[in-house]
Amino acid sequence: MKVVIQRVSKASVTINEIKVASIENGLLVLVGIVDEDLQEDIDFLVRKISNLRIFNDENQVMNKSLIDIQGDVIVVSQFTLHASTKKGNRPSYIKAAKPEIAIPLYENFVFCLEKELGKKVQTGEFGADMKVEILNDGPVTIVIDSKNKE
Repeated sequence: MKVVIQRVSKASVTINEIKVASIENGLLVLVGIVDEDLQEDIDFLVRKISNLRIFNDENQVMNKSLIDIQGDVIVVSQFTLHASTKKGNRPSYIKAAKPEIAIPLYENFVFCLEKELGKKVQTGEFGADMKVEILNDGPVTIVIDSKNKE
């Protein structure tokens, strides 16, 4: 499982011209899933995302976590995170999990993140054509792959 975490001042997701998610002061998390992903991948990422100290404290030092600031989250499925560009100019997405595997893992990831944070996590819609709008704060963007734990 691979995630791209973006610290945002605001973010939203629009599908068919309808805004389905909107937050201020928190994280936009893009999630890519492969067939080999398991509950341990979800658990690792949920703990890491919730506790990463990437929000400013009173001295403007990144020393606070999402839990500390009680920030909000939008999670968006993003199969293109597993694109392979090794051959040619057209990316291959063969590594990305098919919907029958990815959807339950994605839904469980959201559920576990909600449980860890003690609040509702907003989402896009799996497989939909989404317009994701962000105001990246910092900018702070972090990529984590659960397989190599970094």
